[in-house]
Amino acid sequence: MAYDIRLMKLVTGELVMGKYDSEQDRLTEVAAIQSIPTQQGVQMMMMPYGYPFEPDFTGSLEGKNFLYRYADTPKELQDKYIEACTNLTVAGGLGKLQFSSEPFASGSGLIK
Repeated sequence: MAYDIRLMKLVTGELVMGKYDSEQDRLTEVAAIQSIPTQQGVQMMMMPYGYPFEPDFTGSLEGKNFLYRYADTPKELQDKYIEACTNLTVAGGLGKLQFSSEPFASGSGLIK
């Protein structure tokens, strides 16, 4: 099953990711992206949208709340999103498993 994982900026200025439903123009299983400064640089963290009141990735947002729709969602962010939603670690591009609408990626296909 391929998911169309997209990055959007909301009218509130927040960055969110989720599975895009083109028929209903909405994101489902939405994650809020937070930047956390560290000594090594900036670390990206994903939390369920609505956390701490909604601790699961079950929320959805309608298209009227999107200020900007990014044309491309970086593969690294898509992998982080899958890791956050499933509690699995994605390693090496996952070979033939596909989480986006992009063509299959090459890689070892291993999950740690």
